[in-house]
Amino acid sequence: MSNPLVEFFRCPADLVSLSSLRKRHSELDPFRLDLGAHSYGSSTFDTSSSVNGASLCDGPQEPCPGEPDLRVPFDLSKIIDTLRLERYSIKTSGTTGALLSSEAARQAYYQLRPMLSDSVRKGLQRLFLRQGDKLPFPKWPVDTSVECILENLLIRSIRVRRVEKIPFIWFWPDGAPAAAIVTHDVETAAGVNSIPALIDIDVAFQIKASFQLVPEERYEVSKALLDLIRGKQCEVNVHGLNHNGNLFGNQKNFLRQAKAINRYMQEFKAEGFRSACMYRNVDWYDKLDIAYDMSVPNVAHMEPQRGGCCTVFPYFIGKILELPLTTIQDYSLFNILGDYSIELWKRQIELIEQKHGLISFIVHPDYIMAERALSIYKTLLAYLSNLRNEGRVWIALPGAVNRWWRERNAMKLVLESGRWRIVGPGHQRARLAFASTEGGAIRYTVTQGWEATADPAWDPEGSSVPT
Repeated sequence: MSNPLVEFFRCPADLVSLSSLRKRHSELDPFRLDLGAHSYGSSTFDTSSSVNGASLCDGPQEPCPGEPDLRVPFDLSKIIDTLRLERYSIKTSGTTGALLSSEAARQAYYQLRPMLSDSVRKGLQRLFLRQGDKLPFPKWPVDTSVECILENLLIRSIRVRRVEKIPFIWFWPDGAPAAAIVTHDVETAAGVNSIPALIDIDVAFQIKASFQLVPEERYEVSKALLDLIRGKQCEVNVHGLNHNGNLFGNQKNFLRQAKAINRYMQEFKAEGFRSACMYRNVDWYDKLDIAYDMSVPNVAHMEPQRGGCCTVFPYFIGKILELPLTTIQDYSLFNILGDYSIELWKRQIELIEQKHGLISFIVHPDYIMAERALSIYKTLLAYLSNLRNEGRVWIALPGAVNRWWRERNAMKLVLESGRWRIVGPGHQRARLAFASTEGGAIRYTVTQGWEATADPAWDPEGSSVPT
C-alpha cells in the first residue's frame, strides 16, 4: 500500500509507517481528523465521497504496545486522492446555479459566446460566479486540506516514534521557502499581438513566464511566434485545442481532440498543457501526451467548473504532474469581484507561504494590457520580485518546477555511516530538512546541505522555517 507521507515528504518509510485499523463495516464509527473546521474524505470502508464542510472527529490512533506502526482508521491514500482528484460532491446552491452548471447550459453558452458582447458575457459570468467566495468548501481563498492532513499525521508519527524530529527532503531546490510561477493564457489574436510587450514587462522585473497557446481557430500560431517566445527564454505550452469549452464534454469528442492536441504538443515542442476555462476530467488525462498539466484550481469557486484540489503543491496524476492554480485569475479578480488591487493576491500568497507551497498565477495578455489592469499587474510583479530578493520564493518556469518535482520524487534519504544523505539525480540542489513539533504545531528546519549526522543529540545548523 502506498504511503502518502513518504511520497509527499520524501522521508524514510520506516519512520512514518502506517497501518489501517481494520474493523467490520458494521462496527465502524464515523471518523474525523482534528484539522480545523472541515472534514474531507471517507473511512476505509465508507464508499461515500460527499464533502459538505462537516466538522471533524477522531484521528489516527497510537499503536498498542509492541506495534511499530501508527494505526490509521481510514485509507489515507483514498482520502488524499478524493481531495486532489476532486472526487467529492459539490452542492450548487439555488435553481439558477444548478441550471448554469449543467452540461446543456455550458454547451449553449459556448455556442453563443462569439455573438455576445463583452458586457453581456461578463454579466452572465457574474450571474454564475457571484458569491463563489462564500461557498463553504473548498475553503476560500486557499484550501490546504491535503497539507493539514499530512502534517497532522507527521506530528503524530513524531509522537508515536518518540523522536524529536523526522528527516525529509525539503520541498524546493536550494532550500527556497516557497515557489512561484507566472503563466499567460493567450485566448485571442489581440492577446497574441500583446505578447512581445508583455514579455518585456515581465523581464523588466526579472520574471520569465509561460505562454499557453490555442492551436486552432482562434489565431495563427506561427513559427515566428514560437521562436519569439522561446528566444526570450520563456516557455510555450498548449492551451486546449480551440478554446470552445467542449474538450471534456464527452469521451468520444475528447479522444478525437486529444489526438490533435498531442500532435500540437510535438509541433510546438511543448511539455505542458492547460485546458480552456480550466475544464477538466483527470480520469481521461492518460490520453494526453504531456509531462505536466495546469488545469486544476486549488479552489474553483471562481471557475465555470466548481471543485478544487485542496492542495498548494504539485502532485502526480498517473505519470502527469499537476501544477495546480493556487491564486485567483486576473479576469476573475477584476471583472467578477471588481477588485483592482493586489490585496487578495497578497492574502493568497501569504497563506501559500505558510505551507511552503507553489504560488501560481494566470494573467491574460488579452485583458491585462488595459491601463488600469496593467498598473495592478506591475504592482504584483514588483511584489513578487521583492519576495524573491528577500529569499522567500523561488520564481521559475513551470517546466523547471516539473523537472525539479520529478527529480525530488526520485530522490531518497539513506542512512550511511551515521549520517542522513540525499541520493539521486539532482540531489546537489536538494536540502535535508527536519520536521519537529512546537506547541502542538509542526516546525521545519532546513539545513544548508544534502547530508547531516543522524545523531539525535546533534542540533543541525540551518535556517529555522516556522509554519
